[in-house]
Amino acid sequence: MNEIELCLSEQRAFFQSGITHDVGWRKKQLLALRQALEKNEELLLNALTLDLGKTEFEGFATELGVVYGEIKHLLKHLDSWCRPHRVPTSLLNFPSRSFTLAQPLGVVLIMSPWNYPLQLTLAPLVAAMAAGNCAIVKPSRYSENTSRAIEKVLSQCFPSNYIATFQGGSAINTELLKHHFDHIFFTGGTTVGKIVMQAASNYLTPISLELGGKSPAIVDETANIKLAARRIAWGKCLNSGQTCVAPDYVLVKREILPVFVDELKKAIQEMFGTEPLYNKDFPKIINQKHFTRLISLLSCGTLAYGGQIDPESLKIAPTILTNPDMDSPLMTDEIFGPILPIIGFDSFEQATDYIRDREHPLALYLFSNDKKRQKWVVSNLIYGGGCINDTVAHLANPSMAFGGVGGSGMGSYHAKESFTTFSHTKSILNKRTWLDIKIRYAPYKGKLSLVKRLMH
Repeated sequence: MNEIELCLSEQRAFFQSGITHDVGWRKKQLLALRQALEKNEELLLNALTLDLGKTEFEGFATELGVVYGEIKHLLKHLDSWCRPHRVPTSLLNFPSRSFTLAQPLGVVLIMSPWNYPLQLTLAPLVAAMAAGNCAIVKPSRYSENTSRAIEKVLSQCFPSNYIATFQGGSAINTELLKHHFDHIFFTGGTTVGKIVMQAASNYLTPISLELGGKSPAIVDETANIKLAARRIAWGKCLNSGQTCVAPDYVLVKREILPVFVDELKKAIQEMFGTEPLYNKDFPKIINQKHFTRLISLLSCGTLAYGGQIDPESLKIAPTILTNPDMDSPLMTDEIFGPILPIIGFDSFEQATDYIRDREHPLALYLFSNDKKRQKWVVSNLIYGGGCINDTVAHLANPSMAFGGVGGSGMGSYHAKESFTTFSHTKSILNKRTWLDIKIRYAPYKGKLSLVKRLMH
């Protein structure tokens, strides 16, 4: 029996003992994790700096602080979510009582990416723990410092028959996916997401796929242009553009395009100065592979601002490209870096048709003060989630779920969806024995009209 099989066997035995079903015990584990994270804050934030060049502020605000928020939200609502919930019973089932009960799934696999390696590992993990599951965690090998720090914290806090961490690259991913889990939660790119989905189908394992895609921003002529530019620049430069919900391109009303580009330049300079490559607040690209890929995109449009690179620090300055080549990888693939193409449109319908003709994005950002357009976009365009007159900030609301649709993913988490994703909601009918209405039993002659009245 190899290490993965042994770990799975031990976790299944621990789950079947029933210990994780106890809500009080689950809450103790969440509190223990929070205390361990607090104790190791310096280690974790330093690891994020080493992997991605994130400052302590950005590391806390976009990663560790989010996990604290998830734990707090789960602890606040867990008792309520775990209780049986009474639901109405149909007249045909009189006399009886109906209710639903959330039940843990069992042993789950969490596969996380490198771009937000702490948040996107621990946020789904605390959800799985709150729902009463055991978990195997597989962090990314690209963010090796953070992955090691996560393993250290989790191994100090929990036994491996409850929470276990496996390190490595694609070979470990492949080996893990050969085994039967009760749920697989994957965050990453579409290519690997397809592999995960195919592997899960061998066991009919339910999955959550948190993918990405090309998330657009629309800026119309009614928008506050200066504010739109600042908020788009912030959303794009966060983690040096290596964010699944970063604005991937901007559709701008042609008549305001020059003013918008000028305000975008000013916003970038206000945040990172005229030499962003030497600004410690501006993160780096994760590795040479992605650095080289991003450099190749710089020639796919007209350079309007930025474009500077530093191979030694793996930094690329925030870059604005106009007149992008629509058939190039810049406009066909997710950019995942600090390069922002700007596209002019002549009519609002032209902009929305462009979005409709492509895969459903993970996020969409509309900058407009036209209430009718706001309502139309929310009601008619299909996308995972987003903001009106802001970017990325919808993820900061612990009361809202997050997830993609179509090519940008399936399944959601955060808020109650975090608990629901890792639970099975069981429906129970408790039938009384003191009365047995015989209409449902054969023979059925003469009963149809009564059934119609009861069920219509």
